[in-house]
Amino acid sequence: MNGAFGAGKTTLAQQLIADDPQLLLFDAELPGFMLREIVPLPPSGDFQDLRVWRRSVVGTAVALAQEYQRTLVVPMTVVVWPYLDEILAGLRTCGMDVAHYFITVPTDVIRRRIEAQSLWPQDPARDAQVRAWRLAQVDRCAQAAQNLPDGTIILDGTLPVEQLAARVTGAARG
Repeated sequence: MNGAFGAGKTTLAQQLIADDPQLLLFDAELPGFMLREIVPLPPSGDFQDLRVWRRSVVGTAVALAQEYQRTLVVPMTVVVWPYLDEILAGLRTCGMDVAHYFITVPTDVIRRRIEAQSLWPQDPARDAQVRAWRLAQVDRCAQAAQNLPDGTIILDGTLPVEQLAARVTGAARG
């Protein structure tokens, strides 16, 4: 599940899990958080620019799916299409069936959502830093949404989450 920060990926993922507890949530940011503790970030400051992050996402997803024999729900903002291609190709090479969903939301709505979120309520300085970084990504994400990879299933992020979940479930069933 892809889209801008604040598009509703995590909310949709939580709804899907609530609707079907057999699904398994894998937050692809977690390998990035781990890597930030091990290796220096690239000059961009974005762990997605680390090839080892992309390989870690693939390896972790494959291991989780194999070990637990459950369908994964993976919310993650990835708008550098070669990076997304690398991840999706890696998953498919390992025999995984992959669907790419992209949640679209007008940029003014995205900005309001990000401003209203508190990701680190116990750490106001970190919360402000994360909010500023996410806000700085809005235009980049909007630009990327203009040229989505082939096969992407587009979701209207202004719809109620229950409707989005039903659309994802319907598309997954074919």
